[in-house]
Amino acid sequence: MPQGFSHYDSAEYLKTDEDMQAYLDACMEEASDDPAFIARALGVVARARGMTQLARETGLARESLYKALSGEGNPEFATILKVIHALGLRLTVQLAP
Repeated sequence: MPQGFSHYDSAEYLKTDEDMQAYLDACMEEASDDPAFIARALGVVARARGMTQLARETGLARESLYKALSGEGNPEFATILKVIHALGLRLTVQLAP
């Protein structure tokens, strides 16, 4: 009998702000030089928080956010900053090890 697989969605497991921060920290550690990966990671957190609410807070269309944060879009840095701020996060820089 064949095994069934279900779709895994990380957003379903990001319940708290701390979960979201830890997820983004792990993604940055894993692939900080891959902009599409980082955009997708922000998209996961955005979906966990609620894309409709995020659209209201950023002033961007929901569909535009989905596209920009899919990893296939090419979001402007201003869009990324709006999303980060609307999620209650802050972009910081530290020296690489």
